[in-house]
Amino acid sequence: MRSAATGGSQPPLPIHEDTQAKPRGSTVVTHTLTAGHAGEVAHQAARARNPYASLDRFKQIHRHPVARGLALDALAVIVAVLDVWLVIPEKAQPYSIVLSGVACTAMVLRRRFPFLAVLITVPGFLAGWAQLAAMIALGTLAARKLWTWQTMVAGSLVWLSRYVTWPLSDFVELSWRKHVLNGMYGVLVAGMPIAIGLLLALRKQLSARLTELAESREREQRLHEQTIRAAERASLAREMHDVVSHQVTLIAMQAGALAVSAHDEESRQGANTIRQLSKRTLDELRDLVGVLRSGTFDDGVHPGLEELPQLLRNSEVPVELAEQVLPDSVPPAVSRAAYRTVQESLTNIHKHSPGAKAVIRLFPCGSALIVEVVNDQADPEMTHSGRLPSGGHGLLGVRERAVLLGGTFHAGHTPDGGFRVCVTYPMES
Repeated sequence: MRSAATGGSQPPLPIHEDTQAKPRGSTVVTHTLTAGHAGEVAHQAARARNPYASLDRFKQIHRHPVARGLALDALAVIVAVLDVWLVIPEKAQPYSIVLSGVACTAMVLRRRFPFLAVLITVPGFLAGWAQLAAMIALGTLAARKLWTWQTMVAGSLVWLSRYVTWPLSDFVELSWRKHVLNGMYGVLVAGMPIAIGLLLALRKQLSARLTELAESREREQRLHEQTIRAAERASLAREMHDVVSHQVTLIAMQAGALAVSAHDEESRQGANTIRQLSKRTLDELRDLVGVLRSGTFDDGVHPGLEELPQLLRNSEVPVELAEQVLPDSVPPAVSRAAYRTVQESLTNIHKHSPGAKAVIRLFPCGSALIVEVVNDQADPEMTHSGRLPSGGHGLLGVRERAVLLGGTFHAGHTPDGGFRVCVTYPMES
């Protein structure tokens, strides 16, 4: 028997009102709820904040395969039991009731053993009233096995269970019209679950094909993007080789000529420094052009922390290496990124804060390497003389290197008017 729950209006929450006179004729009303209704108020507030909480829980259950399977099994058992319970006569044979009950319990086996579930439901359908149980098991078998001998045998058994009337003595006494009618209904009873099962199986296959097609399109899109990027890299490599390399080569040649023709030692030393930096820039530029043309990264051509002393010696910024505590082994990618961080920071100081002094600190912190470059305020006299042009991509490149390595990047002005760059590079691979 089914019971219906009747709802009634709940008694109003007891509210105590306290009034307090305020100036200008205003009145403040304070509402106090009793402790017995605090839980109800909290529940109503939660439902007001998220009125679709029950729907969200249903969606989570639907997406979980185990929970969804258990829910479908429970629903199949309930439907099969209701089908038997609503049509069972008052003077039913005990064996018919038992066979029908066994057929209903076979619903829990239909997903793992669909053919066995159909075989168990056939006696309950033939000598009992478990028609829906047999149809559900047959539909599950058709969805899993498609057109196999098991599906055909199971469909024939279900058709036979609907066509034959139990007991057999009543079946023999039926007229030919009744036999034809039972055969037609048997085709519907056995054919409908098979058709539904085949449709579900085809829908699943179509969904899988659509997923494969979408993945194939994504792969084609990625290949197309990679082709475009390769073409852009090749074009950029040609421009860098034709323009930048030519200009840097001219600088190196002029510096070499200046070193030969210089009369004082200071000019000769400055010209040699320019020539060495130009040659080094050409080497790095050739490596970069090779990377752009090939689309791969060479880990052995870029300077690292081992060349940091030479960078500080050649720097035009007054530098103080306040702290340098390096671990025993620094990953090559972290070493190159730390070198580039110091190099770019010194370049920015030279461009934007001429005359400022830089303080560099490199030290480990746990499993990370900290690189910090701080400079003080620029010299006002050198600032008025003009600043060097900037492309605005230096610190952006440092940030990108830090993000790619899983580190952090911080940059900003200091209270005394200087600037601070602090980057953290994880050293765990």
